[in-house]
Amino acid sequence: MSEKKLTYKDAGVDIEAGDTLVEKIKPFAKKTFNEHVLAGIGGFGAGYLLPDGYKKPVLVSGTDGVGTKLKVAQMANIHDTVGIDLVAMCVNDILTVGARPLFFLDYFATGKLSVDTAAAVVKGIARGCEIAGCSLIGGETAEMPDFYPEGEYDLAGFVVGIVEMDRYITGKEIKPGDAVVGIASSGIHSNGYSLVRKLFFEILNLKINDIVKPFNKTVAEVLLTPTKIYVKPVLNLLEKVKVNGLAHITGGGIPGNLARILPDGTKAVIEKGTWEILPIFKFIQEKGNVPEEEMFRTFNMGIGMCVVVPAEEAEKAVNLLNQTGEKASIIGRIEKGDGKVEIK
Repeated sequence: MSEKKLTYKDAGVDIEAGDTLVEKIKPFAKKTFNEHVLAGIGGFGAGYLLPDGYKKPVLVSGTDGVGTKLKVAQMANIHDTVGIDLVAMCVNDILTVGARPLFFLDYFATGKLSVDTAAAVVKGIARGCEIAGCSLIGGETAEMPDFYPEGEYDLAGFVVGIVEMDRYITGKEIKPGDAVVGIASSGIHSNGYSLVRKLFFEILNLKINDIVKPFNKTVAEVLLTPTKIYVKPVLNLLEKVKVNGLAHITGGGIPGNLARILPDGTKAVIEKGTWEILPIFKFIQEKGNVPEEEMFRTFNMGIGMCVVVPAEEAEKAVNLLNQTGEKASIIGRIEKGDGKVEIK
């Protein structure tokens, strides 16, 4: 038997590094706190006092990750943007029922903890929470030796939001004649990165810091543009316009996600040319020889959120969104049909 005393650190888990991380991220999280936060980072559980003014409040929860976009962040050694992506993917999802995000928790898992890397990620998460207007009140950092390759980590996020029961949006009120308003995305967001990475790093054989000529930016800058967070402009819209349905355009694109909210007996007809297909998508399609149908099924193609409103409210909705700094346009309509989305 060996006389050397075996410690947890010898096995690959550094408790002191974990404690250091907690202290380092507390200021980021505290910036997101409000009067409803009862307990935050560092305890066994975080408390959040529900806001007043709701007659029949519904709590809405969501969870998501960032997918293989994390690989790009790790290649570039840029870690403060994927946290924004993480928040965006969660809060945009619960926004589709009209929910205002209240608080957020994260899960960060790695083989060997780098305090600086994890702190940069959490700093991005806190920034995303600030943009979304919610509080980062807790999380978990898991150091698991031999589970992840060196330098790699995984992320998951969890959000809880609130909406008044009589304002809960289900899509059931969508009807033929309604208009579909599209809100522009900031880029690829956080879907389709397995295809993107294959194109950029295998087919085009680019390196992470190579300049992509059409954009005059590095590969890292092009691919790590954070996902747009739609919470504040959409909540503002909900106060002023009748909204029958909302769809967050993630994996599956417009056809896959808009179809999720269509009631029986309806279909959506989306008209190409009514919004700007961002240059990054044209680049991917051309350089990768990707069929158009595959592009629309994989990527958001420049639309990050679809809003279904009565036709007479469509122009008002577009104007309100544009006034809040978004780029919105009427991109289609609802007709009688089989629940599918047609792109013409």
